[in-house]
Amino acid sequence: MQAQAGKPWERIAMTFLIVLVAVVFLFPIAWMLSTALKAPEDIFTPTPSLLPETWHWHNFTDAWKAQPFAQYFANTLIVVLVSTPFAMLSSTMVAFGFARIPFWGRNALFLLVIGTMVIPWDVTAIPLYIEYNKLGLINTLWPMILPGMFGAPFFIFLARQFIMGIPLDLDEAAKIDGCNRWQIYWKIVLPLCRPIVVVIGVFHFVWVWNEFLTPLIFINNQDLYTLPLGINLFKNAYNIEYEKLMAISCVSVLFPVTLFYFTQNLVLGGLSLSGVKK
Repeated sequence: MQAQAGKPWERIAMTFLIVLVAVVFLFPIAWMLSTALKAPEDIFTPTPSLLPETWHWHNFTDAWKAQPFAQYFANTLIVVLVSTPFAMLSSTMVAFGFARIPFWGRNALFLLVIGTMVIPWDVTAIPLYIEYNKLGLINTLWPMILPGMFGAPFFIFLARQFIMGIPLDLDEAAKIDGCNRWQIYWKIVLPLCRPIVVVIGVFHFVWVWNEFLTPLIFINNQDLYTLPLGINLFKNAYNIEYEKLMAISCVSVLFPVTLFYFTQNLVLGGLSLSGVKK
């Protein structure tokens, strides 16, 4: 009886905790939107206010016109739309090999691939720059596209864990019907990997969309700038136009947020299943 009486209080406490965590995470977004709608003189005041006294919606159009953001948006969209399908395909293909094809040194090679995640990006930046420079790819969008075409260690790990949860009986049945390894991957395993493929696609989309250092190093031509580099142009040595900076930042987060909203069930399901071997 005491346990049953305590359950409503537990639910109330859990609900309060969830709401509190949600407020903590949403407050920076609310402050960003509030700053985007304020006049420059209202941003830094002795008594900060979340709601602006006057709603300056023109900050969004002013920010969009301040730089060629249509071109930056198109460049970013090209990068994510070209690289994301390759990232999903290559990562699941490598993961299929580690999960389904027995070969000597498979586990050691898998640990080596996963171990590359601890290598800082700064260590590989100079060798990559030299390589891309010799290939004539500096000041092109290819340095942002090519890495996604060969799989990422984190995505390979997630996909391998997910594939290991698919019963081997399906592979055996497909072999009896005359399927080779490629057909087993393409017709049997890949369709069943839909949740983890969506996870890889969403994560890769968000990471590439927000990537700053890679285009900063490999792109010098302003016509090829991506959205993060374009947003950075609002910062100069003498002044930062915070209202425009926050306005264009609000616009830039719309695509990732919308993408996650429509795929959240598959993303959460794929992440939970990829951590459990059935």
